[in-house]
Order: sequence, then C-alpha cells, then structure tokens
Amino acid sequence: MDKLNAMAVFVRVVERGSFSAVARELNSSQPNISKQIRALEMALGGKLIARSTRRLSLTDEGQRYYDECRQILAAVDAAEHSFQSGRELVAGPLRVASSVSFGRTQIAPRLAGFLARYPAVSIDLQLSDRNEDLVSEGVDVALRIGELRDSGLLGRVLGSARRVTLAAPDYLARHGEPREPAELSRHNCLVFTQLVSANAWTYSRGDQRQTLLVDGNARSNSSEAIREMVLAGLGISLSPLWLFGADLAAGRVVAILGDYSTEPLPIHALSPANRRQSARVRAFVDYLAEEFARDPAIAN
Repeated sequence: MDKLNAMAVFVRVVERGSFSAVARELNSSQPNISKQIRALEMALGGKLIARSTRRLSLTDEGQRYYDECRQILAAVDAAEHSFQSGRELVAGPLRVASSVSFGRTQIAPRLAGFLARYPAVSIDLQLSDRNEDLVSEGVDVALRIGELRDSGLLGRVLGSARRVTLAAPDYLARHGEPREPAELSRHNCLVFTQLVSANAWTYSRGDQRQTLLVDGNARSNSSEAIREMVLAGLGISLSPLWLFGADLAAGRVVAILGDYSTEPLPIHALSPANRRQSARVRAFVDYLAEEFARDPAIAN
C-alpha cells in the first residue's frame, strides 16, 4: 500500500463527504476507494470512518488522524513546490466557482482567451448563487463579490464592482423619481440578499455619508432575478454596473441619484487556505486580474 497516497485519498473522502465523489474526481471506482480506506484502517489497527447509509462521520481517532494527515500532506506539497518552483507547468483540471450572473457575463466570455494561452488546462465552471464550501465541493478558485463572510480562505482582490441605483422608466413614471437617498424610504426597494450589507445602502456626497435601511415587497439571492424584477418595473435596485450596462445603454433602465456616489464591491478570487495554489490557479487568477483591469465597470 502506498501510505502517502492512501492518506491523500482519506483526506479527500473526508473533505468531499462521499466515496463516489472522490472516485469520480480520481477517475477511479467507489469500491476501489473503499478498498484503499479499509487497507489504511487495517494498517493503523482501527476505524477511521463510521459508515452509515446516510452520511460519513469520523471516529475520534479518525478526526485526529485527519488533522495530522492534512499537516503531513501540506508539508510534502510545500517541499515539492519548493523544489519545482519555476518549472511547474500550467496544465491540468481547474474547477472554478462563481455566481450565475457574474460567471455567465464576466467569466465565461473570458475563458477562450485563457485557454488559448494555456491549452493544457481544462476548466470546469460551476455557477451557483449560493456560496459553496470550497473544500467539500472540490473548488480550486471561487469568484465572490462583496465583503467576505468566510474565514480560512486565501483571497486576492481582482477588481471592484461599481454600483448604480436604477429603476425602469415605467416604475419612475408611476412612482416618481427620488432626488435624494432619504426618499428611498417611500419606494419599493429590491434587495439582493447575498451581500453582507443586504438592505443597508450607503451613499456619499462630498464629506457627507449616510446609510439607509431600505425595504420592499421582493428580494432575492440571485442578481439575475433582481435584474428581471427591475426590468418588469417592480422597484428600485442598487446593483453592479456590469449587470445593467446593456440595459442602461438601451434605455430599459434609468440611473437615479446621480449626485451621490455608492461604495463599490470588492471582487475576490478565493482558494482553500490548506491547499497550495497550483500553477494553473495562479495563472488563472493573474489572467482575470489583467482582464478586469481593462473593464471600467469592474477595474480597481
């Protein structure tokens, strides 16, 4: 038995919570993964994983062994990286996570340029409006917008999402246009719930800064759903410029409160802290930083 490989398989099973998920990840089979774990348990002389039909859980000994395995594997990884530094190829699979709208409009169109530069990389782009657990989902790098709720992640700011307050002409014709932020209390404000700030909208003019708690009869964790609500004339939104750029240009929405500035949202590239960044992750993050710097809607 290759003890180091068995330790790595054990750690991935714990992180993914599934033998079958690790089997797919390693192009193996579930029985083979189970066999490796059983062989490791026999070599150690005790149970690592308490199996049931519904979920996997670690024994007390398994938890201690998992923590120690992570440290050992990280040390081996660091030693290899130190030796191979400067010679590592940008190649292999890369699992990228993003929100649906940002991934569709800002990441997917830029993949062709990245893959033309690094043809030995293959990308699995996962789009979801929930914040995935990077470790359990096997994500190499995640793009997230706004202040971070997560701890234990390595982050780099790649850009800033500039925001604008806007509404459809039909809504403004029916309800009037607010001329200052305080008037938003009389309007139907559509809240994007994925942000830490959520319904706290902050405006500045000169040296004056004010934060208002807004409310409305609809909210969503999907920025694309918020966009559709705005286009339907349901209410007012404080949203990223990249999401509504084409709508603003076409006159489908109108920017309001133009005398006031709003705080941009940081765009982070996040990776698990306990996993060394591969050359392909570093290359992808560097590439996005270059691309974002050329786009006024998301440049720092």
